[in-house]
Parts: sequence; C-alpha cells; structure tokens
Amino acid sequence: LQSNGYYIGPDFAEENAEPEEEAVIKTAENSCLVPPNLPDFHGCSPGWSSAFYGAECFDSEVHSYMKSLGKQKSNESQSIDAKKVELEQLLMMETKNYRKTIKFYQRLLQKERRNKGPETKSMLTKLRGQLEEMKSRVQFLELVKKYIMYAEQWGVESSVLPTIIHNGRTDTMDVAPTDESSVLVYYNTEKQKCNNQNGIRVLQAGTPLGLMAYLYSRNAFLEGYVQQFLYTFRYFCTQEEFLQFILDRISSTLSSVSLDPSSSLTKICNRSFYILQAWIEDCYSVDFATNENLLCTLKEFISSKVAPLNGYGEYLLSLLEDASARKSGSSQQYSCMEKFEEVEEDRKTLHSICKKLSEDMYRKNFNWKLSKGIGPIAHYQRERLYTISSVLPKPCYDSFTEELPVSFAKADEVGPYLLTEYSVQQLCCQLTLLQQELFHKCHPVHFLNSRALGVKDKCVAVQKAVATEEVSFKVCNLFLSKSIQDQYLIQLLRNADSISTWVAAEIVTCHTSKLQVSLLSKFLLIAKSCYEQRNFATAMQILAGLENLIVRQLPAWKILPAKVAEIMEELKAVEVFLKSDSLCLMEGERFKTLPTIPSARVLAMHVQQLETGGFTMTNGAHKWTKLRNIAKVVSQVHAFQENPYTFTPDFKLQSYLRQRITRFKDADISALAADNCANFHHIPAEKHSRKIQDTLRRMKATFQ
Repeated sequence: LQSNGYYIGPDFAEENAEPEEEAVIKTAENSCLVPPNLPDFHGCSPGWSSAFYGAECFDSEVHSYMKSLGKQKSNESQSIDAKKVELEQLLMMETKNYRKTIKFYQRLLQKERRNKGPETKSMLTKLRGQLEEMKSRVQFLELVKKYIMYAEQWGVESSVLPTIIHNGRTDTMDVAPTDESSVLVYYNTEKQKCNNQNGIRVLQAGTPLGLMAYLYSRNAFLEGYVQQFLYTFRYFCTQEEFLQFILDRISSTLSSVSLDPSSSLTKICNRSFYILQAWIEDCYSVDFATNENLLCTLKEFISSKVAPLNGYGEYLLSLLEDASARKSGSSQQYSCMEKFEEVEEDRKTLHSICKKLSEDMYRKNFNWKLSKGIGPIAHYQRERLYTISSVLPKPCYDSFTEELPVSFAKADEVGPYLLTEYSVQQLCCQLTLLQQELFHKCHPVHFLNSRALGVKDKCVAVQKAVATEEVSFKVCNLFLSKSIQDQYLIQLLRNADSISTWVAAEIVTCHTSKLQVSLLSKFLLIAKSCYEQRNFATAMQILAGLENLIVRQLPAWKILPAKVAEIMEELKAVEVFLKSDSLCLMEGERFKTLPTIPSARVLAMHVQQLETGGFTMTNGAHKWTKLRNIAKVVSQVHAFQENPYTFTPDFKLQSYLRQRITRFKDADISALAADNCANFHHIPAEKHSRKIQDTLRRMKATFQ
C-alpha cells in the first residue's frame, strides 16, 4: 500500500477509522462543491457514537477547549469562524507531525527487522507511546471540530418549536408561540449542568409532530437526538410523513433565506437541509432504496424547488445517485461524495495505522480462556496477507461447478473429508469473512420491530407460512401500518440457521467414529477461535449445531478428548454472557480496536425485550426515553461495522463451504443420522453372544 509518499507495512494495514475521526484537512477544492451561500454540509450524519453516547459524546474538556478557541485575549469576543480557522491550523500541524512520526516509525521498523538490536527495539517502544499520544491529540481536535460543526448552529430555542409545528411557515416568528407542553414533555435532572446545555431539562416524551420539531432545537445534534431519531422514528411516523415535514419547512424558508446566520428563517432552512442529508447518508438503504415513491418525491422536490434557487440541490441529487450506486454495487458516476472519500481516504489510513499498536494488548485481556486450545490466528493472517491473489478480483461463477477445480466442483463426493485437510485457523478465517459479508449489509433499523417479522428465540423456528406471517404482522407490528420495513434480518437469521444445520449434518453423516470425533473437535476449536476473535455470530451458530438433540446423543462425545470437550462449556458461558446484557460487547475499549460480529439473533432478542411494554404515555405522547434506549442498543451495529476483519480471502475454500452449507441448509438431521450406523451405540458381538448363552443356560436350569 502506498499513501502520501510513505510506505505502510502489512502489519499496520487497517481499513476503517473510528466514527469520531472526521476529516482532518478540508482542501480548498472541497469548498467549491458546496455553494458559498450555504454552510459546510460535508458529512452531516452524526454517526453511531452520537446515538450511543448522547450528550456524553462531548465531555467537559471539549466544552472548555471550545471556549478557549478563537480569541487571543481574555476579553476578546469569540466567533465560530475564528474558532474554525484556529482549529484547522492546529489540526494541520498535529497531523503533519503525526505523519512524520509514522514515516519514521515505518523506517525504523524495517531496520529492526533487518538488524535486530536492543537500541532499535527500545526506540520503537518509545515511538509507539508517542504515536498513541499524537493520535489522541488529533482525535480530540477532531472531536472539538465536530462540536463546532454542531454547536448551536441553525437551531432555535425550544419555546419556538410549537410555532414551527402549527404554522408551517416560519416567517411568522413574531407570533407568540403556543404552549410547548402540549407537544413535548420534559423531566428535570442535575446531570446536564456540567455541560451547560440549556439547564437541566431533558426530553421525556412528545407527540409525533413534537418529536419531529425537536430536531430543530438548538442542542438536538449535541444531545445525540438527531441520530437516535433517525434510528427510531418509524415507531411513530412513516417515512413519507417525516419527509413531508422536512420539505414543508424547506419550502417555507428557502426563498426567504437571509445571509444573516442569526435569522430564524436561515436557521430553519439550513437545519432542514442538514437533517435531510444526514437521513440520506445514514438510512438510504433502509428507507429510500426500498421505497421508490419516497425517492421520486424527494428527487422531484429537489429538482423543481431547490435546484433553481440554490446550488445545493445539485449536491443533494449527486448524493442520492452515489447512494443508489453503492446500494446496487456499481459506481459508474464519479460523484462529489466519492471525491470526499478520496480526500478522506488518506485520513482513514493515517489514523487506522496506529490501531494495530494497541490491538495485541486488548487481545491478551480476553475472558473465557478456560483451557489451552489453539494458537492465535494472527500467524495465519500474517502468513497469507498481501499475496498476489489478495489483490485479484473475486471470481464470478455462473454456478458452483463452473470453472472450479475438481476437488471443489465435486464437493458432494469429497464430503466432510476436505474439512479435515484445512486447519482450524483457515476455516475460522473464511467462515468469518463469509459472515462479515452478510453482517456489513445490515443496518441498525433491521433489528427493530423484528417480532412482526416472526423472529423468535432459536428454540422456535421462523414462521414460513405466509398466512401466519400476515396474522403475526398485524398483531405484533410496532411500526405504523404504512411504514415499509426491510426484511434483511430474516435473511441473516436464516443463514445462521443454515450454518447450524450444516454443522450438525456434517457430523452425523460421518461414516466412522474416528472421523466424527475429528469433526467434533474441529468445530469446537473453530467456535473457540471465532469467539476469541470476537466473531460471536459464527461461534453461536456452531454451538447451536452442536446442541442439536441428535448430535448431543452421539457416542463420539464419550471418546472426545477432555480438553476439547471443555470448550463446549466455554461456548455456553459465552452465550450466557451475550444474553446477559444488551451492551456487553460495547464495554471497555476493545470494540473500538478489534473487529466484532455480534450474534444477530441475540441482538434481535435484546431489542425485542426493550420493545416490550407501551410506547405511549397516558396523554398519547410517545416515550422518548424508551426510544432512546433502543437507539443506543442498535447503534452498536454501525460501531462494529467500522472495524472489518482483514483476513485474506480464500475463494476456493469459501466456494466449498458455500456448497456444503447450501446442500444441508434444509436437511432433516434425524433422517440423515438414521442412515449412518456410526451414530448408534453398539454392543460388541462377543459380549452380545455371551449374554445370549448365559440367558439360555439360566432358562435351561429352570426346567431341570
């Protein structure tokens, strides 16, 4: 890999950066993409961290640093522009020093590999500490920049929100606002005082219009409300209603926008665009891609109302085209969003390089290591990373058998024997990559309202009858009836069930006890390796396959090595841990550094538990505290997607695994087991004949 003139070694290659790590440097050519009469709208989506941490995303240190920016003297007035200029300069200097240090570290690392010496090793250790400090400083400055971008810009006081609701047109701001308590309910707390965020009032509940209007409040972004709203608004309004609410506010203010940023009309218009862009960036795949009418309505409005009056309309249309291209998997047009990604790509590499520095430390602190099973998977990863095949495009086959090697084209003939030829590490890597491919296509919204889709705990199969699903949907649906819900979660769970069935089928179809023991051991070790690598999805899928009633009764368990058999208890302990707390995987700092794939079914069950109970108060207002907790739990989906696994794909092995999983996905395990004599307990022939002789002898004695 080559980035900005210096080499990035394979030991430090990562793909994604933390969500708090926004753009470090905005070049001059970026500014021309957005019209000069509109504010900077680059990357409007607050991200998962906003929904997860809420107001705590910006601590007191950020607030105090924010106040010190933009003024040379203590009595000098502050301005947002002055703060931005000073912060950009600081970021540029810190980033420059950061890159120089990384470049020096890379050279020193190569020297240490050639000539290992104590002096070089000691200097590398010191440099690691310096890099961590420099990374922390850059991240802090970026967090401050994010705060400046959100702080009090384009928002109005909460007392004005009812006027926005009832009037529709915000040019009547001089009219006395109606009673705020009729649309929004607050409660008092002392926790907000340290941040000086509008006293001690915290939103508790609101009507649908009230909750939509609160998006325009001064601190909606800082409190994490905007991102939480984008995750959960489908519980109380449809996508069409939300879009119409935003478009009405744009229509009533766009033609009257003033250059004065303090104007109420300017604030409402800019905040409307900001919310709209954040919605597109974060939820296009679950709202616009699945609802053609919604997308057409938005495009028509932008083309007819926004584009003629404001150049920002062209940017929004380009944003929609880019999102559509990403959704369909083809990117034919070089849109402005892709240009932004090019500018930020170096930033991602810059920050992600140092993630490897602290990764090993987190791995050592992993729980549940009750026995020594297999070695770390990192050796296989280093051994196979950055090969020629890793940069080649993935082969596309019209069928599983076309142009495949004989050993893979005849997977049915090979059977489970090929599994024994690969190491635990190799199988773990490829199963993880297959699972990651599915997980990265899901969205936090997919885990909402899952009971309406027939999703239940693993002991209850997913309903397949259409009529039954319709009845269940009517009874359990928590979204509004006209809301369109993407059912990708069903696909994710069915894939999980297929893998569990495949595991059980491979074991019961083994024709010898020796092969059965070998496969049992291998699957147990794969599951252990998966959960140690934080791939909890595959680990729980293998556990479900091993806990199949037929599999648990196999005689092979009795001759399984004791150390391997202990892994089963470890897996059960992991399952209990995952079910114990909906946010257990977000504890500490490991999830920010190490890749993670959660169990989709366990996460769906946690969300269902939060959805239990009423969503409205006695006055009909929707409980925002309940919706906020749901948003916090599902936000971890985006958090985990920030850190992908970097294993080298083995497409041949993946093809074989896909074939075997597809073959057994609907298999009847009991029927398969009945055809295999290795699945039954056998009494030795000599012992059996001796028992018959003894019985005959006793019978003969009774007649004498």
